[in-house]
Amino acid sequence: MTDLFEKWAGESCKNKIQLTANGSNRLYFRLEGDTKRCIAAYNANVRENEAFFSFAKQMHDCGINVPEVYAISDDRTTYLQEDLGNVTLYGYLSSRKTSGVDISQPMLTLYRQAIDLMLLMQRNCGNVDFSCAYPRERFDRQAIQWDLNYFKYYFLRLFHIPFDEQELENDFSTLTDYLLDGDTDSFMHRDFQSRNIMIADEKLYLIDFQGARRGAPQYDLASLLYSSKSDVPDGIRQQLLDYYINQRFGEGADAEAEKRLFREKFYGYVIVRMMQAMGAYGYRGVIEKKEHFVKSIPYAVRNLKTFLENDLLPVEVPHLHSVLESITQLPGYSDANDKLLVSIFSFSYRSGIPFDKSGNGGGFVFDCRALPNPGLYDEYRMLNGRDKEVVDFFLEHEETEHFLQSVRNILKQSIESYMERGYTRLMVNFGCTGGRHRSVYCAEQIARYINDNFDCRVTLHHLEQSKLTKTES
Repeated sequence: MTDLFEKWAGESCKNKIQLTANGSNRLYFRLEGDTKRCIAAYNANVRENEAFFSFAKQMHDCGINVPEVYAISDDRTTYLQEDLGNVTLYGYLSSRKTSGVDISQPMLTLYRQAIDLMLLMQRNCGNVDFSCAYPRERFDRQAIQWDLNYFKYYFLRLFHIPFDEQELENDFSTLTDYLLDGDTDSFMHRDFQSRNIMIADEKLYLIDFQGARRGAPQYDLASLLYSSKSDVPDGIRQQLLDYYINQRFGEGADAEAEKRLFREKFYGYVIVRMMQAMGAYGYRGVIEKKEHFVKSIPYAVRNLKTFLENDLLPVEVPHLHSVLESITQLPGYSDANDKLLVSIFSFSYRSGIPFDKSGNGGGFVFDCRALPNPGLYDEYRMLNGRDKEVVDFFLEHEETEHFLQSVRNILKQSIESYMERGYTRLMVNFGCTGGRHRSVYCAEQIARYINDNFDCRVTLHHLEQSKLTKTES
């Protein structure tokens, strides 16, 4: 990488700083010499790189602001591109929001500029060569199906949202038929959102367009306006949608009909984009444990809730609608501004320590196996830690209270610190051999303690007990 820099720049590389790549496996570095600097990227997927190289040149030739590619390694895995700085549209607005500044007007102004850039891209880049596109040249039925399956397997299954496979597939097919019955020949960036728009020299630049292909113009607009953590207020969102439609279609009777059709299809692509994004949040956030994606989930759920409350689904998909409604009730994710959520689990060590779906890597795990075990006695064996007889058993053994007091002292420090620092998730696990007596009792006692002493939310999950309930039903 530094050899490529020195060959291109004609000078030594003095600084090499790795940069964060939120949503990809590519590696990015800022390389600096005495007089030149650039962004270096490494990606082992050569086909994806070739798409980036080709679209960078073609988009530039069409008058679109994109980073210039300076040099490419012989094996096509490493390349140098123009350094546009560190300011994304998302970062610019977020920094002002956290400082207490009203960002409504700058958001409206900058997003209109982004829409102008989008319209220019759609008008000027329609005839580019898509033969290099990766993984497909068009956002067609198969590409849509990939996104819907991404949502199904990496969000619905991961978060245990119930669905009927066949009914959901039927609705997916209905939605796909509806979406493809229209204009699908525009240049589609594929990920046109505020993190992929750089602000440099008072101009907006597009990055991360290696997934570009032919598709519906509504898709990129949906990506921009409904990007979860960008948190565009619904009032501004509607103004921006009107702005795009008026700029694209102008005035007149024919224009009005085109505007209505565009608006209807737009909301179909909004829900497809939402589902694709939620699949990414599940995979990138929960499985790969990338914090940004986990933090986007509450915003996505809130966007979805607003979408459904406004009855914006443009086609009848009853089972999908039911599934989406279930997501809006997802515990711990139904409000992006919720108080601290403490999730308490009882479990059996035979089944393993519970997996932390928040992406934070888990919290406390307390081993209750040192406590007296009522499960060894016949009269308690078929009971659990919530039954009065078992509760009385533990009350007679003072070592149980000593254990719980130690737990309370530890949790008090963490909960107070988490609330002060604005953290939103804490996971607390209690394990024992069978997961039915000691762990259940301790989880119940600690849940009651937290509810009584802290202004936060508590959810309680008895994993072994829930398995028994499912078996009995």
